[in-house]
Amino acid sequence: MHLHSLPLCLFLLFLCLPSPSPIVAVRDSPFTPKAYLIRYWNKQISNDLPRPWFLINMASPLTAAQYAVFSKIAKADRNSLATQLPQFCSSADLLCFPDLSPNLSKHDDNANFTSYEFQNFTNYGSHSSAGAVSFKNYTVDVNLPVDTFRRYSRDSSGHTDRFSNYGSGGNVVDQSFHTYGAGTAGGAGDFAKYAENGNEPNLRFTAYSDDTNGRKQDFKSYSENANFGNQNFTSYGKKGNGAAIGFTSYGNNSNVMDSLFKNYGESGNGDVDTFTKYAFDGNNPDNTFQNYGAKGNGPVDTFNTYRQESNVGADNFKSYGKKSNAAEVGFVNYGKSYNEGTDKFSGYSDSDRVTFNGYGVNNTFKDYAKTGVTFAGYVNTTAVTAAVEAAGGKMVNNNRWVEPGKFFREKMLKSGSVMPMPDIRDKMPKRSFLPRNIATELPFSAAEIGELEKIFHAVEGSSMAKILSNTLAECERASSPGETKRCVTSVEDMIDFATVVLGRNVVVRTTETTVGAKQNIMIGSVKGINGGKLTKSVSCHQSLFPYLVYYCHSVPKVRLYEADILDPKTKDKINHGVAICHIDTSSWGPTHGAFLALGSGPGKIEVCHWIFENDMTWTVAD
Repeated sequence: MHLHSLPLCLFLLFLCLPSPSPIVAVRDSPFTPKAYLIRYWNKQISNDLPRPWFLINMASPLTAAQYAVFSKIAKADRNSLATQLPQFCSSADLLCFPDLSPNLSKHDDNANFTSYEFQNFTNYGSHSSAGAVSFKNYTVDVNLPVDTFRRYSRDSSGHTDRFSNYGSGGNVVDQSFHTYGAGTAGGAGDFAKYAENGNEPNLRFTAYSDDTNGRKQDFKSYSENANFGNQNFTSYGKKGNGAAIGFTSYGNNSNVMDSLFKNYGESGNGDVDTFTKYAFDGNNPDNTFQNYGAKGNGPVDTFNTYRQESNVGADNFKSYGKKSNAAEVGFVNYGKSYNEGTDKFSGYSDSDRVTFNGYGVNNTFKDYAKTGVTFAGYVNTTAVTAAVEAAGGKMVNNNRWVEPGKFFREKMLKSGSVMPMPDIRDKMPKRSFLPRNIATELPFSAAEIGELEKIFHAVEGSSMAKILSNTLAECERASSPGETKRCVTSVEDMIDFATVVLGRNVVVRTTETTVGAKQNIMIGSVKGINGGKLTKSVSCHQSLFPYLVYYCHSVPKVRLYEADILDPKTKDKINHGVAICHIDTSSWGPTHGAFLALGSGPGKIEVCHWIFENDMTWTVAD
């Protein structure tokens, strides 16, 4: 008989029994979520193989008392959890962002900040006269940075501003910068780095150097080397008078970035605007540039590079120099990509002083050969394909966005092979599962996202709001051909899904450690699961959510292997890896990273990869 089914009288007697010490009682209590999970595993799994402690340890860390309290709250009124969110998040080991209150501190005109983080900064350096201020580091290398900077150097005169580093190196970033140098006269501004090397950034920059007079401004780097996120720049240098503004790097070297830039140098008078690089060398970017230099009077506008050397993706450039007076505009390069994306250029300047030096592969560039408009180079799809094929090449390019060793062929899994090991470390924030009887009380559907946002204090446009919507969308999308899938919100749900697909005699595996990541390894002894034959499996991958959610799915025609991982110099064993090989890749897209790395295309080759840290695969036990 399991403890959770004991009669009430015996249950109460058990609670009254003395315990050796409070510490032992808390640790060994049979009424914690972890203790219940162990009993559930023993009940549902039919074999006596060792329990997978890497999975058991993902159970909720709630004590028996906390478990009882939060279960009662969730069942009585789940929205009541919103009023106790800080305690709930801390006790249950969840991902929650802090609620920041405004910082109304006053500062000297020439104050310099060396380091600052986790604040809602309302006002810094407004109405300054002459002199200089600098902000060296604002929220650098923080795991979950949540910041708002409302005003920096507003309405200053003859003043020099420097912002060296804002929000770089963050993991799951939510940052908003409202105004920088607005309404200033004379002086100069320099913003060196904004959100460089961020993971999952959600960035909003409302206005940079709008309504300025005779001011020189430069933005050197915005969201460079970022991984998978969203960024929105609403206005840069709008309504400037005699301003010299430059943007050196925006979203360059980023991976799967969704970017919106609305206004650059709009309605300027005699401005000199230069945009050096936008989304250069990106992987699968989705860019929208709505307005560059529109309604200007005598501006000189230059856009040096847009989307050059990027891989696939989609771009939409809506307006360049439209309705300007005596404008001189030049576009040096637009969209020379590794692999063709989708490009739309909706509007180009009506000025008679327009040059367009290079335009890459495109679908919708139609009607811009007006009198006076010069195109030095325009490349169409047919010409590119013909030239490449004539040289004996392919339209697939092995570029730096595919990490060495991330994908490999099945023949590499043999003793003595030396190969690069990718970075298999879990880069998501640490979280735990919720107990099932709490998770099932919380909404988990796009239809109920409003309630979920209320519980987790997710305001519109915030990182948390996007985390919730993105994961729910992925969980609710239609299955791929041959795929059986389910998003699980508790370990018990994962066990149920795996046993429904595979039966109760199952085992779950993952790569033991991350040792060997980002270096060359040697393959030691190799064992094929199910004798190396095609096998049925369930793989589970983390999704980003306030608590642990896993996307579990079973796909057809796979082979699984276990392999000792050796140091290639000493031949010592340093790790034990689990690899899965997808034999049928016919439903994969032609621009999948595996084909960029290995060549070939859908259905033509098998593709293997390691099971990363905290991901796992289930199979029938041998």
